[in-house]
Amino acid sequence: MAKERLDKALASVGCGSRKEVGFIIKSGRVCVNGQTVKDPSFRVTPSEDKLTLDSKDLRWRIGRYYMLNKPPDLVSACVDNLHETVLSVFPQSQRRGLFPVGRLDKNTEGLLIITDDGGFCHALMSPRRHVSKVYEALVEGKLDLNAPEKFKKGLVLADSTVCLPAELVILGEENGLTRIKVTLHEGKHHQVKRMVAAVGGHVEYLKRISVGSLKLDETLKIGEYRELTDDEVNMLKNEAKANDTKKK
Repeated sequence: MAKERLDKALASVGCGSRKEVGFIIKSGRVCVNGQTVKDPSFRVTPSEDKLTLDSKDLRWRIGRYYMLNKPPDLVSACVDNLHETVLSVFPQSQRRGLFPVGRLDKNTEGLLIITDDGGFCHALMSPRRHVSKVYEALVEGKLDLNAPEKFKKGLVLADSTVCLPAELVILGEENGLTRIKVTLHEGKHHQVKRMVAAVGGHVEYLKRISVGSLKLDETLKIGEYRELTDDEVNMLKNEAKANDTKKK
């Protein structure tokens, strides 16, 4: 693997901007293979060298991958002139280069992947990959008796939008509302809400609980995030690749 500058390497693992990590390196807080290095232009090899910052190991990774339990009222964007974005939960020093994988509506909660890896994002969001997304919702109104069958066949909405076959499972009643689980294999705008409306309901609460085989970590409180493990990242990449292969 090719060598890269030490300041670039530290920035890539979330230690700050190139300017910020330059100061960190010059202050003598960084070691490469046990030796203090104060030169930001020092060349390191990701597959071979061990980095530490303040005696703590830094884990090499080509990209950054996070699972966020998205709060309501944050928009799935990098910049918005009117509202706070999902990047606001991250320290300012870590935000550079990060973006959400796909979108959750402003008032929708749950699993949102944040990364700086464009290829990874494309693999999960590409329409031809059909990576599944699962949601739980509370619905007001009386759903059509054959709503699950309509979802299974696919729906054509009032504005002529064609929705691929999906799964709808009715889980029960809760405080006068119907709790449902919906599995989609695409990601059209407001799709869960629009499909539910087409079968007689109105979504009052919506939460995404999984993307592919990646399930929302139940230990994460609203607004908390954690780094995805290597196994989780590879699992998602392999699923997207397998789905793509099936379509050829």
